[in-house]
Amino acid sequence: MGKTITEKIFASHLRDTPSPGNYVLDIDVVMCHEITTPVAIRDLEDRGMDRVFDPAKIKAVIDHVTPSKDSKTATQAKILRDWARRHGIRDFFDIGANGVCHALFPEKGFIRPGYTVIMGDSHTCTHGAFGAFAAGVGTTDLEVGILKGVCSFREPRSMLVEISGELPEGVGAKDVILKLIREITVNGATNMVMEFRGEVVERMSMEARMTLCNMAIEAGGTCGVCLPDRVTAEYLFPFMQDGFASVDEMVEDFRRWHSDPDAEYEKEVRLDVSGLSPQVTWGYKPDEVKDVADMTGTRVDQVYIGSCTNGRIEDLRAAARILAGRRIAPTVRGILAPATPKVYSQALEEGIIRIFMDAGFCVTNPTCGACLGMSNGVLAEGEVCASTTNRNFNGRMGKGGMVHLMSPLTAAATAVAGEIRDPREML
Repeated sequence: MGKTITEKIFASHLRDTPSPGNYVLDIDVVMCHEITTPVAIRDLEDRGMDRVFDPAKIKAVIDHVTPSKDSKTATQAKILRDWARRHGIRDFFDIGANGVCHALFPEKGFIRPGYTVIMGDSHTCTHGAFGAFAAGVGTTDLEVGILKGVCSFREPRSMLVEISGELPEGVGAKDVILKLIREITVNGATNMVMEFRGEVVERMSMEARMTLCNMAIEAGGTCGVCLPDRVTAEYLFPFMQDGFASVDEMVEDFRRWHSDPDAEYEKEVRLDVSGLSPQVTWGYKPDEVKDVADMTGTRVDQVYIGSCTNGRIEDLRAAARILAGRRIAPTVRGILAPATPKVYSQALEEGIIRIFMDAGFCVTNPTCGACLGMSNGVLAEGEVCASTTNRNFNGRMGKGGMVHLMSPLTAAATAVAGEIRDPREML
């Protein structure tokens, strides 16, 4: 019987099987940020185990409240900063060099096909876009990962998600994943790896694939994963060219991670996106999704464009298509947070920042803050935000606030209209 990509990764990283169905894997990358990691650091210190298994395999960033907004967040940042310096962690990104972790670390070339990756953050599943197994973990698992470089997982089960057809104009990866979650529900992929396949995925950029994988957790998935191909190789070649003579050689090497034709899946889902329209959430769960036509006219107080889902240069370019030559509604606060300093610089060079500012947006530094209601865009009770983030839980962006998830195109159109609007009307 053949193996899925996840089964191949597990087999190549297996350290131990302490009991049937449980696997201890060697970890290639342990990622850390200032919200979840300080708790693990303090506990390791209290236990007299203030050590790291390999400083070169640990990547750390301050990305949620940056710069710190008060003494508590400053202390969180200081704990991570002091720890990184104490253990010689070279890949630590502090104020000025920092960005949204799930955009910054791939941009630095830290994620490769066949890797195992963990972080104390549920959206670690983003990195599966590169053909890696990447999962969010709790504090105890994070501590073990930092100390020993291993992590325990249950036997991998996979869901095959076949996406076919031709994406219509004005519809993108965010609409695809929202539609998929709408179809299978928030429990549809519980404890499974969502393996995204099909002609639509093959035509997607790495940025679009990261958007798909980013929201696998919102369907209950452990991880989202795409098979590494030429798109992956071209993205990673600058970081891996010492080991390969050409992109073609990389593409051929990556095939070893592809799922076998006779691999077995726990579940199979097929989605034809040919007639897909822009999607928008309406309630407090990621599967409460409607076509934009059914949400048109819904008022908003704030529009937020950014996050680990849709804060990359491709996302900013998309929104700028709508905003160029237009102003946002006077009743709307528009906030843009480019995901990394590189994205910010690129947007400056391409004139995209000017488009956003001329349209009336506030442009902030790279940060995750608004997404979980910590900084740079928190809502007041009763306020409504159209957002390119990934969660619409009750109070997610601020107590009593409502979040409608949507693509960058739909968010930009909504900002101009002052209410949820189909972006295709403005393209």
